[in-house]
Amino acid sequence: MTYGENEYLLLSGIQHFSFCRRQWALIHIENQWKENALTAEGKVVHERVHDKTQTESRGDELTVRGMPIKSESMGVSGECDAVVFTRSDDGIVLHGRKGKWSVLPVEYKHGKTKISDCDRLQATAQAMCLEEMYCCRVDRAALFYFETRSREYVAVTEELRETVKRSFSEMHALFDRGYTPKVKPSDKCRRCSLCDLCLPSLMKKGETATDYILEHLEDEP
Repeated sequence: MTYGENEYLLLSGIQHFSFCRRQWALIHIENQWKENALTAEGKVVHERVHDKTQTESRGDELTVRGMPIKSESMGVSGECDAVVFTRSDDGIVLHGRKGKWSVLPVEYKHGKTKISDCDRLQATAQAMCLEEMYCCRVDRAALFYFETRSREYVAVTEELRETVKRSFSEMHALFDRGYTPKVKPSDKCRRCSLCDLCLPSLMKKGETATDYILEHLEDEP
């Protein structure tokens, strides 16, 4: 199916959704947000690399920063931190540029490579949007981690593609219902900037939000 532009979700939300469905819903459905050290560092990183005035051309390589992307079929839009175009005999044609070019989306992250696929899914989603926009095949993407100053290449596999499609489909369904999934407490809750808003400890204790509020009201002098 195709989506109208007023139905588009933020592409970057797939990273939140993969990390925790409830976190994604709190941010993207309930519009809740709270900074911590990790999110603040990430914000600084993206402000640094999203300089749309920068288009770097070095030999056979062209880098475009803060490039808007979208997918009508998945109903998402966003920006690539950078897209690297490299001269290639079997690449695409770029307006105003001679020759043909391969396409590589590059997503910048402030931390380091993760065991989970949350960052890889975001990079894969960017590759899929670029495929739709340029009518081409993008078989890999890249993640640059500032903590380790290293680039990880992501093979855009069919498994990752299917997970991206399935995730966006579920995200649209939740968004349309305005439904926020219940908390599923785990170790990653400690790393979440929304922990104080989500209150995962209530689920462990079997308390309700009302119980929590009444308990803390009783503690007031």
